[in-house]
Amino acid sequence: MSKRDEFITVIRTLKAASPTITDKQRIGLLQQATQNYGLSAQEATEILKDLDLVVGEGVNYFDVLGFSIEEIQSLNENAIVNLVEAAHKKRYSASLRAGGRIRSDGKTEEQWRTLLNRACDTLKNPQQRRKHIDSLKNERHARHTELTGSVPDDMALIPAGEFLMGSNDDEAHKDEKPVHTVYLDAFYMDIHPVTNAQYKAFVDANPQWSKPEMLTEHIWTKYHDGYYLHHWYTDNYPFIIGDHPVVHVSWYAAMAYAQWVGKRLPTEAEWEKAARGGLMNQKYACGNSIDESKANYGRNVDETTPIAKYAENGYGLYDMTGNVFEWCLDKWDKNFYRSSPRNNPVSDHSIIGIINNFTKTKAFRVLRGGSWYNKVHNVRVAARTAAHPTYANSHLGFRCVMDVTP
Repeated sequence: MSKRDEFITVIRTLKAASPTITDKQRIGLLQQATQNYGLSAQEATEILKDLDLVVGEGVNYFDVLGFSIEEIQSLNENAIVNLVEAAHKKRYSASLRAGGRIRSDGKTEEQWRTLLNRACDTLKNPQQRRKHIDSLKNERHARHTELTGSVPDDMALIPAGEFLMGSNDDEAHKDEKPVHTVYLDAFYMDIHPVTNAQYKAFVDANPQWSKPEMLTEHIWTKYHDGYYLHHWYTDNYPFIIGDHPVVHVSWYAAMAYAQWVGKRLPTEAEWEKAARGGLMNQKYACGNSIDESKANYGRNVDETTPIAKYAENGYGLYDMTGNVFEWCLDKWDKNFYRSSPRNNPVSDHSIIGIINNFTKTKAFRVLRGGSWYNKVHNVRVAARTAAHPTYANSHLGFRCVMDVTP
């Protein structure tokens, strides 16, 4: 029996016990698939989908208790608890009076009371309530995407929710500590770094960002260090690398490209959550172990490789480990984790402020992901580094994100 078949047997056995799993169980199964059965996170996700082992029960606990999310938005915690308990008491008492009949939804009254208790416990707990609201939002995004196909081309939806950012491993640097809980709104991310071919379209349409050759219009020297598009000949890349990530691009140029396509650079937190692909406590985008078959790092190829050459992570993203370092929106702050906000953190004020004033920025900016040149320690998902926004060497690329609008 192949490793894949062994994993399928495990899933079928689990499904026989319960047709639904929690999101935590899903993440655990993805970890088992990569670590014990040699599968990619995407392969494992497809197996779960094919075998119809679904996350959660599809139950809205607000509907169970008879009120909406909107009704609690202006309430303090005590008022929310009072509302939940009153709604639970009313419906629980009605169920006791109903006797042993079967409900119209197919549940027995005993099963219904179990669900009422679960809804009450979840919505009274602030953290559990937040997670439940996030799961409902993510389900709505997924249904909307399925019905409308509205995820932009070559992008993936990164769902709203919490994740653990940073690392407390012995090999982690001080700037990766402490591990802390971060909540992010949903966003879309490019499934691969911006390629040479994509960047050429930007340069052709915006000659002010052309390579500084004998041209009437080109990038200003204050926006690069002299190596901007160093590997290009005038305004064209070597024809054989059109599907490789563009490199020798400064932060300023990456910001300009992102604005041109109606996107932006990711925050450092967005980048790390996306890189983790739904896995917890893993070192790399592909899991807790890595070798030359999973990513381009440690000069095992000695140059960039085409996008999508290696398997994607659990969110369907390529090259989150290795190939090229990727610019982030944030100003570099080695101590940021000690005091960063819990919700949608970004250093250097606000996302809008950074975007609107990016040409005036002088501070170092964050780089994440490691590159084809870097040793394995530097391609961990928690590893942090930075460079001056004019820096444009052969290891640096970028990808973009978009906010999810209701």
